[in-house]
Amino acid sequence: MNTNLTQEQKDYAIFLPAISGFFATFIGKQRREEYVDKTRVPSNFPNDVESMNWLNPSKSIFEYNWSLYSAGHAELDVNKDAPKELMIRDRDRNTSWLLGDSGGFQIGKGVWEGDWKDPNCPKAKKKREQVLTWMDAYMNYGMILDIPAWVSRSPAGIKATGISSYQEAVDATRINNDYFMKNRNGNCKFLNVLQGENHADAEDWYQQMKDYCDPKKYPGTHFNGWSMGGQNMCDVHLVLKRLVALRFDGLLEKGVHDFMHFLGTSKLEWATLLTDIQRAVRKYHNENFTITFDCASPFLATANGQIYCELETSDRTKWVYRMVPSIDDKALANDTTAFSQAFVREGKHRSFLDSPITKGLTAKDICIYNPGDLNKIGKEGKTSWDSFSYAIQMGHNVWSHINAVQEANRQYDKGIIPAMLVEESFDRVLFRDVVEAIFATDKRDEAEAVIEEFSKFWMSIIGTRGATGKKTVNASTQFANLFEEVK
Repeated sequence: MNTNLTQEQKDYAIFLPAISGFFATFIGKQRREEYVDKTRVPSNFPNDVESMNWLNPSKSIFEYNWSLYSAGHAELDVNKDAPKELMIRDRDRNTSWLLGDSGGFQIGKGVWEGDWKDPNCPKAKKKREQVLTWMDAYMNYGMILDIPAWVSRSPAGIKATGISSYQEAVDATRINNDYFMKNRNGNCKFLNVLQGENHADAEDWYQQMKDYCDPKKYPGTHFNGWSMGGQNMCDVHLVLKRLVALRFDGLLEKGVHDFMHFLGTSKLEWATLLTDIQRAVRKYHNENFTITFDCASPFLATANGQIYCELETSDRTKWVYRMVPSIDDKALANDTTAFSQAFVREGKHRSFLDSPITKGLTAKDICIYNPGDLNKIGKEGKTSWDSFSYAIQMGHNVWSHINAVQEANRQYDKGIIPAMLVEESFDRVLFRDVVEAIFATDKRDEAEAVIEEFSKFWMSIIGTRGATGKKTVNASTQFANLFEEVK
């Protein structure tokens, strides 16, 4: 198994685990106190709980340079001591890279209240200032504080934000953009977020927002790349149209706009699709161009009692991470059987792909409580897990997800093609070949013509929200449904 996932990354689009605040708390607090009893830490963790911190290569069981953390569940007061944040705050920037999610989701859900249409609203103003200060202090790159277009469809969002229309969301985002541009200190580079729930709105949003990345109009203060939200993050037809527009508008330039992030993207096929796009842009336009994408699935899966156990990447099939319910039985509280063996023995799945986290674990490292044992709140619960059981399995799921993304790219490079990235109705058409043709030409009209020529192919490619066909043109983002924070 691979323990240095940074080395294994090669030239693939980069997956960013969207770190859960729940998980980060264990790493951070253990540095200050015995948050997890020493006797509770598994014997295969050589450096205590820090063994699970992939951003700390000198201490972790496995290493990986890149992650995402959201301002939405961060301690935003940079002057306040926050042990639970130490995984984020106290890291070596030479061996780790973090993208900050601004917390627009929290605004949309009504968690961050305020009249966001009013640049002088005290609540909105304070949060805007806090997010920027936090990004500048701790992030390598950050997303501007966008107001998602879907806010105007959310009763809670409308009530909490005062945003009741698409254009009001645009105007409120411009207020935040102007503030970030004027007050950033230069320690963090910023991505201009593109929203819009259909092709027409996405194009309109781009036209209203693109100048913020233009060094000619904002020399020295312009934003440094792009973040694809709304329909932009889940519709390959729209993605390709946007990239061509950016290229020929001079907004995808080397050393100026090197990063593009896709919010909430977890499909394995999209991991390879985004690699194809990254390679084509690097080959024909900007050799530094880097695509990142994130999801919270490794953490959300554990919160739902599930664990990654298998990867399926056969030729001309749907590619999947296999997740099933993990072992959870009080009868296993004294069982020293290897975790992977107990998992199979208990009938959870036919096999289990160990990670550096689970290799050396026993069943009793996860199933802690015996029948009759009381948990931390003094009650006998139904589960055999304590809170650290969740954290351990989150660590395993993170490694499994990163490894799966990298393995998918390795298989793809060997000619193993997922079903959605090949069209074989008549002549065989591979996604990578079409993308190559789009970016090989230096004429905008030719690139756009290639995109439209294959419009039926784009409709067959399942978006990151599961939609195909005409639904990809009009679908509303389900972003809000996928990013509930693990508490």
